[in-house]
Amino acid sequence: MMLTIDPARWGSAIALIAAWGGLCAAMLRKPRREAATGEADWLVVYASQTGNAEYLARQTASTLATGGLSARALCISDLDAATLGSATRALFIASTYGEGDSPDTAARFAGVTMGAGLDLAQLHYGVLALGDSSYANYCGFGRALDAWLAARGATPLFARIDVDKGDPEAIGAWQHQLSHLAGTSDLPDWEAPAYGQWRILERTLLNAGSAGAPLYRIALIPAEGALPAWEAGDLVQVSAPRDPEQPREYSIASVPGEGRIELLVRQQAHADGTLGAASGWLCQEATGLDSIALRIREHARFRLGGNATRPLILIGNGTGLAGLRAHLKARIDAGVVENWLVFGERNAQVDFLCREELERWVEAGRLSRLDTAFSRDGAEPRYVQHVLAEQAEELRAWIGRGAAIYVCGSLQGMATGVHEALVNALGTEALDELAAQGRYRRDVY
Repeated sequence: MMLTIDPARWGSAIALIAAWGGLCAAMLRKPRREAATGEADWLVVYASQTGNAEYLARQTASTLATGGLSARALCISDLDAATLGSATRALFIASTYGEGDSPDTAARFAGVTMGAGLDLAQLHYGVLALGDSSYANYCGFGRALDAWLAARGATPLFARIDVDKGDPEAIGAWQHQLSHLAGTSDLPDWEAPAYGQWRILERTLLNAGSAGAPLYRIALIPAEGALPAWEAGDLVQVSAPRDPEQPREYSIASVPGEGRIELLVRQQAHADGTLGAASGWLCQEATGLDSIALRIREHARFRLGGNATRPLILIGNGTGLAGLRAHLKARIDAGVVENWLVFGERNAQVDFLCREELERWVEAGRLSRLDTAFSRDGAEPRYVQHVLAEQAEELRAWIGRGAAIYVCGSLQGMATGVHEALVNALGTEALDELAAQGRYRRDVY
């Protein structure tokens, strides 16, 4: 295809090329001066919810380093107005949570820094916006961030790049821009780890007789070799034979000491009755002799990290119990017992997942509190957010003792309702501060 340029645009094109040349020259001069001061040539700022943006930020920093530039990957929760106001080069990798909202890590930045009248005329920047086009406000936070930076006088190095569900072509376009900035085509490998081959060891239906879709507890082991390492909070990606190009993610419900990966999988069905490609494969079609293509994905934002010994409030519904169960098991194994679980489902009789195990932990004093909400058992629906509203005083007491809050489960309804209940109990500023400290973490889908 031949590229043509309207003659009327030659002037602006030449100006752009000149500006680009000046920037490149400045970049070449910059490392010597800043090497002595310890400053980075580039800030690579990530706003991450599930870890994808953080991973891409670290890969971006590595790519810039390949070209001899120093780059610092920085969580947006650690980016204050003074740092941004003095930066001259920054790349932003921004996820979007829910219907266009900022990730939890960016709540304070979006509410405070983006509300300030900063002058960013000195800043040259690029934005990689991660999103899912099935949502109405696709890449909403990345778009808002891009518009705000431009409105504050910052100069874009290139047009914002939007990434739909990890689209490799869009990621490739970002890498292409980085190769220009770094002045090299010798780029690090950004390929995701290869899938390993696993097999199903056990598959147990947990909600026989439920009005909801069948939900299975599935145990998997490697087809060959040793069990790989992971931490509570991490995820697996499963590639189903009927749709190998779009891996499905599931929270890991077990810890390595149990000798297997366990998942809680709800069987999905389409309107025509056909089963979901991944859930149908895991829940019905695969046998113990079939190979399951699976790889572990680190989910740093939902790991315990510095919260390992704090009091912990775990809130979730449905299959969200998987991620919460892993945290409980890890803490119980470590002798940490100040744990409070708030769990919700439909009916106590048939939908109380892992009931025997949870009640056994309560009896043994390893689970300090267990509160449940079963939406179909009363005259009026009752959800986990109602429990939090009822226990607001106790919630404040736990937070006062340094507790962290982890939420896992459905985005629609549960996560929004829980967030509102927490705001009502603690206040917006306090909740934003907890998020900035890593004491309010969510894995919702």
